[in-house]
Amino acid sequence: MAKLTDIQIKSWIKNNVRFEGKSDGGGLYLSYRNTFAIPIWRYRYRYAGKQRVMNIGNYGQLSLADARKQVKELSAKVSLGHDVAGEKQELKAQSVAKREAKKNALTAGQLADKYFNDRIIGNWKHPNIIRSKIEKDIKPYIGSMAVSDVKPMHIDAILKAVVDRGAPTVANDVLRILKHMFDYAIKRHIALNNPAAAFDLSDEGGKEAARERHLSKDEIISFFTAMRKARGFSQVNLITMRLLLMLGVRKNELIQARKSDFDMDACTWTLCSDKTGTTIIIPLPRQAVDSLKEIFRLSEDSEWILPARKSQDRRLPYICESTLNVALAKVRPYMPDNTEHFTIHDFRRTARTHIESLGFPPHIGERCINHKVKGIEGVYNRYDYFEERKKALQALAGFLESCEGNKEFNIIPFNKKAG
Repeated sequence: MAKLTDIQIKSWIKNNVRFEGKSDGGGLYLSYRNTFAIPIWRYRYRYAGKQRVMNIGNYGQLSLADARKQVKELSAKVSLGHDVAGEKQELKAQSVAKREAKKNALTAGQLADKYFNDRIIGNWKHPNIIRSKIEKDIKPYIGSMAVSDVKPMHIDAILKAVVDRGAPTVANDVLRILKHMFDYAIKRHIALNNPAAAFDLSDEGGKEAARERHLSKDEIISFFTAMRKARGFSQVNLITMRLLLMLGVRKNELIQARKSDFDMDACTWTLCSDKTGTTIIIPLPRQAVDSLKEIFRLSEDSEWILPARKSQDRRLPYICESTLNVALAKVRPYMPDNTEHFTIHDFRRTARTHIESLGFPPHIGERCINHKVKGIEGVYNRYDYFEERKKALQALAGFLESCEGNKEFNIIPFNKKAG
């Protein structure tokens, strides 16, 4: 039988000559059925005593010379015991299954939502702490990726992005969320491994080194003056900064406080800390009560003391954690040129430092900022020093009031016997 030629094939195509199969020898056939737009190359062979046929390409994709070369390679495999048609079908099925699996695969964003709903809601008093970090620092980077496609390099990129914006401690929080989220995925048979497992706080998340920065009396005076001068700095922001200095609480604890947490008649705030996992009753100085009443008035009918503002993401019912950082940035240009950089978290250390400078013992200062008493004393001493904290915070409030008004403040020594 004569072998095929390109001239002959092109003539058949031009004259629309249709046929079931024309042999080129060696198992290579050309088929040009009525349903075909272009002739198809086929390879016929016998495997385990049965006739097998497989398509290897069309004439437009595969020239006659290339078709012959491919058939020679396939024949060599058949002679070694391979069922090349069956293997091709199997590979095709695997490819289809892989595409379908990827199409239907859970994304990292969907995993984050499942983790949040199953593990965070109901277990955290303020679950939106986690929600905020998921929406801001996780979903934008890997939210649309299939869970199985997330690799350590993607975790590394997330952590670097958070650190590059100047928030290493936030990066540490994000790393913890990612680790727990993928551990959850492994337990639910959603993932086979945890891409965040190899990372620790010494990586891009940054070690949470202890800071020593606190504001001196002169800096506090300058800070209150600067807040009143700063353009675009609202009265709500000023009152919020005042309360943070006065009460020594964490930023998120105040941001996520509800009005119902406060008893204005008893002058107390019942704070359940997600950071320490404890509930503490905070005695409110007179000045704090006055400031809170003003905040309540400005927040109108919201259940939150610092509700989300019109321009903010409404997925959070209260202001997001970066709001006060942005506000503080507006104040810095109005501070004296030689002022050392400080952050809102330094307000806690400022409160702690000035409580001790007012004559109160260190353990009272520690309890005022809701730090646990360390060592054996902390294990056995369950006394919460409410009255002592009340006196200390009132003294601190009086000191800050004098700083805000730039007046002299008479220190009334603390009665050590009461501590």
